[in-house]
Amino acid sequence: MFNPQWLRSFVVLTEELSFTRAAERLDLTQAAVSQHVRQLEEQLGQLIVRRPRQLELTPTGLAFLDYCKEVECADKRLQQRLSASCEDCGEINLITPGSIGLVLYPLLLSLQAASRGLIMRHRFAPDVEVLEAILQNRFELGILTYRPDDNRIDASLFTEEPLELIVPAGETVNGWEDLVRIGFIDHPDGHAMAGRLLSRLFPGNPGIQSVPHSGFSNQVALQLEPVAMGLGFTILPRYARQAFKRQDAIHAVCCETPVIDKLWFIHRAEWPLPNRVIHVMEHLRREIARLA
Repeated sequence: MFNPQWLRSFVVLTEELSFTRAAERLDLTQAAVSQHVRQLEEQLGQLIVRRPRQLELTPTGLAFLDYCKEVECADKRLQQRLSASCEDCGEINLITPGSIGLVLYPLLLSLQAASRGLIMRHRFAPDVEVLEAILQNRFELGILTYRPDDNRIDASLFTEEPLELIVPAGETVNGWEDLVRIGFIDHPDGHAMAGRLLSRLFPGNPGIQSVPHSGFSNQVALQLEPVAMGLGFTILPRYARQAFKRQDAIHAVCCETPVIDKLWFIHRAEWPLPNRVIHVMEHLRREIARLA
């Protein structure tokens, strides 16, 4: 490890290209700056070619300057992560299921645009990966579609999200035969979601297996594209439907007794959340409440 003051002296010297000006800027003597550079050169080799009225970095000096800049960036990132009291600066690490993530990511970017000191890191993942990422401290904050039974996790209710039967615009669904006629656009959770919702809409139905399948996609952002093109219906959480840009091309069938899932904010219970994370949680709660 190098003495941080030596690094600082070297960086300022490369910017000023003068021992005198560097010493003035650092509030040190010229001899002190020269000594710092000599200490570095004893370990690394020649860093600077000294000529009358001119200084020039050697290839080793250029490589070491890159190293100094990387150290400075790493130090800034560390300070941001440790600045727990700051609401509008530092990194936000959030991992969520895809449906709610489609709505939240634009909200996060809008918040970052208003508070440029914030840095958003958002990952889309299934429930099992969300929980694992929080337990392994790879993300500070997660969202789950269930409340975990684990004393290492603190959970708080975020919002509720109903499942929806989504059909092409202009289609009417009066009975099971209409679903058979339209066809099913499947996805990884499609059968499970269809079983839960369609049993409410059409009690005693023969099951989604009896409906012709007309497509499949594992990308939540794309699952409504075939529906919008009239190729079939699908079952998705409401926030996935609300995030779709072509709302005029799709239609959500009303369900008098909807299937509603609760979404939970989760984080490790052993330590308090930084103020910036609490700030983001409150912001997302306000914005999602407006969409409800």
